[in-house]
Amino acid sequence: METRLGTLKTYGIIYLQFIKNCFIAQMEYRTNFILGIAVEIAYLLSKLLYVVVVYKSDLHIGDIPPDGILMFVGTYTMMTGLYSGLFFTNFVRISDYVRTGELDLLMVKPISLQFMVSLRYIDLGMPIPNLVAGITMVSIGWSALGIPVTAYHLFLFALYLLSALVITYCLMIIPAILSFWFVNTGGLAGIFYAIWDANNMPMPIYPRLIQRIGVYVLPFLVITNFAPLSVMERLNGGLMLWGALVPILLLVCVRLIWRQAIKNYSSASG
Repeated sequence: METRLGTLKTYGIIYLQFIKNCFIAQMEYRTNFILGIAVEIAYLLSKLLYVVVVYKSDLHIGDIPPDGILMFVGTYTMMTGLYSGLFFTNFVRISDYVRTGELDLLMVKPISLQFMVSLRYIDLGMPIPNLVAGITMVSIGWSALGIPVTAYHLFLFALYLLSALVITYCLMIIPAILSFWFVNTGGLAGIFYAIWDANNMPMPIYPRLIQRIGVYVLPFLVITNFAPLSVMERLNGGLMLWGALVPILLLVCVRLIWRQAIKNYSSASG
């Protein structure tokens, strides 16, 4: 037990060093850093048109009112910021590591190769507008719906946000891992991005079959639906348990696929 805690502490320190290195590197090109935030704000404003349409048309999805829909859009916005800041750059680079043979150099590092290639780079600017806008939308929707701000509700929301973050990592890294077999998996990654974008509305908008696939097969719908649904008390016990277990199951699956991919890897230099 002490050994595992020591390992976790070591990887925590390494991850903080990754953040520090990325911060120093990004501050060397401050204009690019600021422009990146400006571009993300422009993209975010275009996304907020959804919210305007929802309120203008008084859209209800099932029995979820516009204020409730705002909580889903806010959660989607927060998760988009976290994905783009923590994972996107790393996942894009994995196929390059495989194609150019740079993975050979990373394999000799004395830490987990999966940890190194999937978490090494952090974009510190891109998540800022998304997190600010997402938290604001969730707060407005939460207050408008009259949901009590209790420790229990805050715990539920945080728990399913953490679950969503792990699920995001596990699902979005799959196209990158498949590059060990197919080298170029850009088409599959594009499909996953399209499915990701389907998350910006509550899942009752989809037919029941799509909902079941999105919750139990490729659990993209868990990512932005379970946190707001939990505090609205619209999740039954089975779904609440599934929302807590599915990130663990996916982590185990991704770890097994990663190990198989490494066994299949042959150096680009022969």
